[in-house]
Amino acid sequence: MCDVNQTEVTEFLILGFTGLYKYKFLLFIIFFFSYLIILAGNLLIIVLVSTNHNLNTPMFYFLKHLAVADILSTTTIMPMMLNIILYDMKEVPVRSCIFQLHMVIIFGYCPINLLSIMSYDRYLAICSPMRYNSIMQPHVCFKMVLGSWFWNFVISFEMIFVWQLEFCGNNVIDHFFCEFRILLELTSSDTSIFTLVDSVTDIIICVFPLTFIVISYLSIFYTLKTLSSTSSLSKAFSTCGSHLTTVCIYYGTLIIIYMPTSSDKSLSANKFLSLLYIVMSPMINPIIYSLRNQEIRRALHQMFRKC
Repeated sequence: MCDVNQTEVTEFLILGFTGLYKYKFLLFIIFFFSYLIILAGNLLIIVLVSTNHNLNTPMFYFLKHLAVADILSTTTIMPMMLNIILYDMKEVPVRSCIFQLHMVIIFGYCPINLLSIMSYDRYLAICSPMRYNSIMQPHVCFKMVLGSWFWNFVISFEMIFVWQLEFCGNNVIDHFFCEFRILLELTSSDTSIFTLVDSVTDIIICVFPLTFIVISYLSIFYTLKTLSSTSSLSKAFSTCGSHLTTVCIYYGTLIIIYMPTSSDKSLSANKFLSLLYIVMSPMINPIIYSLRNQEIRRALHQMFRKC
């Protein structure tokens, strides 16, 4: 319960990009077209993989679901962000804010699982090519993706604790969406148990998959050392390069953003760094796979010829 001299918060005031209000129309145009590029690029990947039989392979099947996850994770944040930029700030009901955070956790962490699955796919393709087709059957790939999405819904049950939090007095969120750490700072409830649960959850959903990816690529690099054929090396690097670039971008931004810091300046900078995984990563992923993958480029050429 709130103290006598405090009022219960029913709405949060999300400030957005404070100090840049005079550039709000420029910011709106930039982020609006960025959102359109994200939708167009990832939808193009989904359509190409779904309609082109040459892309009917496990790697592109996982890539299609990565594109779906990028669209969903971006859509949970960017429409509200555009609204906040246009109207300088926005009042959001507490439950709507927590619901947005819930969706961010479900869709935002899904790429972690999919990138882990894709690293296993690359490991089998390079280290055990004779067993690849027997292991990566369509029904196995489907179960992997289904398990990835289901696991995110299971992990998101930690949000039950957030729904129980009380907010009194201060209701200002100096960000462009309902950021998790800011909500914990604003609550008047005891968050010690929830902080412990969240720390354990972060290890499960971030550290373990990253460790799995690192082990997979160490095995891949060890196998590549034994290859003497230049064409085999080139093909192996071409199949792994796009995925490894995406992993570096995704995990690199997460490490930078959530690195412990006590500086107010760093916390303010994190608002802009958040744009790296909310906007830049989903926008760059289709470009990376389109430019570096011959099958995708070939499918694009076929589609343009038909059009």
